[in-house]
Amino acid sequence: MWRRFTSFDRGARLLMVNQLTINVGFYMLMPYLAGHLSQGLGMAAWTVALVLGMRNLSQQGLFLLGGTLADRLGYKPVIVAGCLLRTAGFALLGLSSSLPALLIASAATGFAGALFNPAVRAHLAHEAGERRVEAFALFNVFYQAGILAGPLIGLAFVTVDFRLVCLAAAGLFALLTVLQAYALPAGRPAAPSAAGVLGEWRSMLADRSFPLFCLAMAGSYVLSFQIYLTLPLEAGGTGAVSLVFAVSAIVAIAGQVRVTDWARSRWSHVGAITRGLTLMALAFLPPALCAVAWPEATGPRLAAVLLCTVVLTLGTTLSYPFEMDTIVSLSGGRLVATHYGLYNTVAGVSIAAGNLLTGALIDSRSRALPWITLSALGAACALAVHALGRRGRLVRPAAEGCMRPPRAGRRGLDGAWAPLRRATSAPGAMRQVPHGAGERVDVIARGEQRRGHPHAMASDRAPTPDGEDPMPVEQPPADRLVVGLGGVVGDAEGGDGAVHAAILRREDPQAGQVPDLMDPAVAQEAQARL
Repeated sequence: MWRRFTSFDRGARLLMVNQLTINVGFYMLMPYLAGHLSQGLGMAAWTVALVLGMRNLSQQGLFLLGGTLADRLGYKPVIVAGCLLRTAGFALLGLSSSLPALLIASAATGFAGALFNPAVRAHLAHEAGERRVEAFALFNVFYQAGILAGPLIGLAFVTVDFRLVCLAAAGLFALLTVLQAYALPAGRPAAPSAAGVLGEWRSMLADRSFPLFCLAMAGSYVLSFQIYLTLPLEAGGTGAVSLVFAVSAIVAIAGQVRVTDWARSRWSHVGAITRGLTLMALAFLPPALCAVAWPEATGPRLAAVLLCTVVLTLGTTLSYPFEMDTIVSLSGGRLVATHYGLYNTVAGVSIAAGNLLTGALIDSRSRALPWITLSALGAACALAVHALGRRGRLVRPAAEGCMRPPRAGRRGLDGAWAPLRRATSAPGAMRQVPHGAGERVDVIARGEQRRGHPHAMASDRAPTPDGEDPMPVEQPPADRLVVGLGGVVGDAEGGDGAVHAAILRREDPQAGQVPDLMDPAVAQEAQARL
């Protein structure tokens, strides 16, 4: 994992460490805030709920604004501003005892998250380039490590004084602010359009694929949140609850990169997300079975909760990197932070609504009904994503074409693609190969790909062999499905640096599924057509 981490550029590495620090600072304070407000300050339960709810409302409700600001002002200044605002918010939480001041501190803390969360993810996608899936997998490892370490560090401070926890967390964010200001690359996004903010929002919603994907995935966040709601309630004591959190974090940290590598070699993005959602749906069946067969037995209940935790976490780790990359693909590389902001807003609203429904089901007489309902929700999400994939709504040729072919030595796939590379080695050469009724395969060699140049499939112009003047690339008719096969050959592989793409054109847009670059059969088929 360390070698994988160091293989990324400094900007991507810093963003991962940034997220680790953000989560350590947040989780060393927030789990103990309710106890401080109720016991330390003697506040009523409704005021405690109001302070905690203000943070959640300001964060979830302002994600779209935070993402828009990141796309307008640049990723770096918004990330720095978010860290600085959270520094002030955490310090105020520790030094204040009046309700108005606590509400201001809580709102500032939430808005800070709305600022840097979309910006960090968009910046990471920008820095990682075609290695986005790998980057988001490692990003989640750092994310989960912060969740695991934060409460343990906070526990050491809270035994002394809660104010010490707040000041330590504020100091951590202050240090992070300075580090981001001096070391984080600018990562300037594309210039905003002349349509204005509202025009950009309308254009984002007008492309139905992205809103439909947001809605299809919304239920998955309700399922993920059960780590904090139904599973702790079912587990019982404090020790069992701590065990649930620890198991979830350890499974994610230990398994994320391995699960992602395994999935990339077998499935497309849609396939990985669908299977991850299916796992999340299946995770709630053991507690449902236990509620029917052993409703009062403590041992089976705890075993069912832990099994649910493991399977739920595996489902999340399977889908998360591909889910984050799909958002970038659906954005077309524009307004990426805004897309993340809207996505997080939909997820936050879904969590709030789902928790209300789940709470009502828990209060019902049937102990199995909440678990069955959650499982059905996960199955509905999996079916929805699968249906979107079948209809081609989650395919963006520009994004697919930016994928790197498999590395040499990984299941022998790199060698399988060698004939395709040799056949397209002449810059600008094009071969038309008969394929089938109403179909043909065009193979194009795009010339040298140098760092900083746009990917060949992401633009209608590609660099020439000298890497300077772009040359036109033939664009396909609008009524044909275009599937990019190819990417950078060289850099990590030590090849000649040429970019190759095989474009499969189909007269019927509904014909067939999107080929998976990691599937050996795809390479063999492309080789046979040549």
